[in-house]
Amino acid sequence: MTKNRALILPAVALGILLLAVAVVYFVDTAHSLPSFFPGHVSASSSEATHHHTKHGIAALVVALGCFVFAWFQTGPRREPGATASS
Repeated sequence: MTKNRALILPAVALGILLLAVAVVYFVDTAHSLPSFFPGHVSASSSEATHHHTKHGIAALVVALGCFVFAWFQTGPRREPGATASS
C-alpha cells in the first residue's frame, strides 16, 4: 500500500468537520438546519420537527472512514524490496 503522508492532515480535518455535521443533524430539527444542509425545510412544513438521523449516521460513518484512512497512512513505511516475515 502506498502511503502519502500529505493526506493525513486533510483526512483528519475532513473527519472533524463531518463529526460536527453529524452532531448538527442529530441535535437540530429539519427547520433548524442551516439552509445549505440537505434536508432543510421551512418552519411551516409538515416535516419541520423531523430529525434527519440517517443523514447524521452517514456523516458519522464517513468521518470514521476518514479517521481510519489517516491512521493507516501513519503506519511504518516499508522498503521496496522488504518482505513480511512469518
